[in-house]
This record gives sequence, C-alpha cells and structure tokens, in this order.
Amino acid sequence: MSAWLQVVILGIVEGITEFLPVSSTGHLLLAEQWLHVHESDAFLVIIQCGAACAVLAVFKDRVLQLLRDWRQAAARDYILKLTVAFGITGVGGVLLEAAGFKLPETATPIGIALMVGGVLFVVVERALRGRTASDAVTWPVAIAIGAGQLLAAVFPGTSRSGATIIIALLMGVSRPAAVEFTFLLGVPTLLAAGALKVLSHLRHPGAEVLDPGQLALGIVVSAVTAFIAVAWLLRYVRSHTFEGFGWYRIVVGGAVLAMVFMR
Repeated sequence: MSAWLQVVILGIVEGITEFLPVSSTGHLLLAEQWLHVHESDAFLVIIQCGAACAVLAVFKDRVLQLLRDWRQAAARDYILKLTVAFGITGVGGVLLEAAGFKLPETATPIGIALMVGGVLFVVVERALRGRTASDAVTWPVAIAIGAGQLLAAVFPGTSRSGATIIIALLMGVSRPAAVEFTFLLGVPTLLAAGALKVLSHLRHPGAEVLDPGQLALGIVVSAVTAFIAVAWLLRYVRSHTFEGFGWYRIVVGGAVLAMVFMR
C-alpha cells in the first residue's frame, strides 16, 4: 500500500473519530496496526487541525452570531465561558508538560479507557431517562468541561469529546447544547495543539520527517470527513441518546485489548 493511500485512510479515521465521542486515539491505533505503519505524533496532531476547521464550517452561523453580537450579554458570556474553559485546558497542559508528563505508549490503557468510557455512556444515559435537561451552559459546567479536556489528555482513549459530553450530561445540559459547547471548545484546543507541534518541529525536527504534501493531504481529508461526521452527529443527537456510542466504545476497547493480548 502506498504512503499516500495510508495518509488518506488515516485522515478519514481522524476526521470521523475526532469529534465523535469514540476516541480518535484508539481508532488511529487500530488503523496503524492494520496498515502496519506508525505515523509520527507530529503528523497525527497536525492533521487534527483539519477537523477543527470543519467544525468552524459546520457551526459558521453560530460562530458569526457570537462574533456579531459579542457586545450583547448572552454572546459575551458564552464567549467568555469558552475562553475560560480553553484557558483551564491550556494552563493544565503546560503544567503537565513542565512536570515531565508523558503519555503511555502502550495500547492497554487506551483499550481500558475506551471500555470504561463506553460503560459510563450506557450507565449515564439510562440514569438520565425521563429527566429534563437545560440548554444553558453555566459557569460550573464550562469549568468542568475545561477540566474534562485535561482528563482526556492524561488518559488517551478517554476521548476529549466523550469526556466533556458525559460531564455536561451529568450536570443537566441537553445533548445538543453539550455537543455545541464541547465542539466549539475543541476548535482552539486542536488548533493550538497543532500550532505548538509545528513550532516544536521547526525548532527541533529530530528524527521526525514530515512530507508537506502528505501533511496537506491528511489535513484536507480530515477536514472533509470531520465535516460530514459533525453534521451527521448534530442531526443524530436531536432524537437519539449516546448509548449506542457507549456500546460501540466497549466493542472497540475490547478489540484493542484483544490486539494486545494476541501479540
């Protein structure tokens, strides 16, 4: 299989799974095992920028409304909550890096996190049946969601969107409102991570070789597939729960652990 086709496949996997609550890390791991390839961390982080841009495209009306009405209390309050939540994630990430935190390089914790998150989705959704949810994202919710992104950074396989959506649901936020806030928060988070990775690579390229053409292709493919996935999810959550994603995570987590034990 050519390197270009591998990039297309990884871009598709990244785009579909980055914002769905299923863990892009776990799926990229399975894809790399299937392709018998291991892309650099820089490549995988940078192509996430395509998925972030897709969210801006899907939510363009909402983003333009927030920018246009930023002087109004409701819009200004929402933007400030996004900013603070992003700041919590950013400061926490800097502190983790300063402390020398390194992500685990084995697949076992990813598989476990996938399964645990899946069980939580099933349990939470069943517990919330019949309860009234609110479309309001309060300050406690925004702060908790910012912290939830850190949880996903520490435990790969947790899924950034999965962790934040579960937190929002538990705090009484409706599914559409939870999805909107966590997806919009993901835009600066992913773009900042990609920018930092580019700067780090330019300063200290080391052994990682990034082909500009393949990198651009990965970003474009990720953007297109993420646009389709996010647009679909917005329609899906209007009339469905996340329980199906929970069962899916359990199956994928089991597949990751099976892959480990069969080596």
